[in-house]
Amino acid sequence: MKNKIAHLLASYFGLGYAPKASGTVGSLGTLPAAFAAAYFFGTAGILTAAATAFFIGVWATHEIISHQEEKDPSLVVIDEFAGQMLTFVFAGQLLYHNTDAWLVYLIGFGLFRLFDIVKLGPVKWADSRLKKTPGALCLTTFSPESSPEPFLSVSSGLYIKAKKVFDECKIRR
Repeated sequence: MKNKIAHLLASYFGLGYAPKASGTVGSLGTLPAAFAAAYFFGTAGILTAAATAFFIGVWATHEIISHQEEKDPSLVVIDEFAGQMLTFVFAGQLLYHNTDAWLVYLIGFGLFRLFDIVKLGPVKWADSRLKKTPGALCLTTFSPESSPEPFLSVSSGLYIKAKKVFDECKIRR
């Protein structure tokens, strides 16, 4: 039973079982949760969701990898959830009670996936460390999506871009 719950949570309710691009599917599946957290609770909601996913992810990932050979299974996409949520942290207050910010979510999703695929600088380093040090905490912490580079640049870039877009919209109204 515990193993089934771990699979359910680590795969973000089955999204990790997508036949192709499970990370992308997991990130895309995060957007409704990101919208809800940001809309109702702003930055605090986003941080709470990301932190909760991190701690649940460590437990669930440990359960999964302790019972199999593969130490970085593609079905584990809970780290995508946590990383995608962190993408929106600096834009959290801008997204609070805002239903017109769909473009911010799409840009955040696109940039988040880009950083995951390209793996620049610290992300590449973290990814190489992951391969040398398998384990649930390492997998969840040093996942490329959870590294500071995409978090800081995407979040701050999203905030600046979103602020410009919303200021421009206010001027036009």
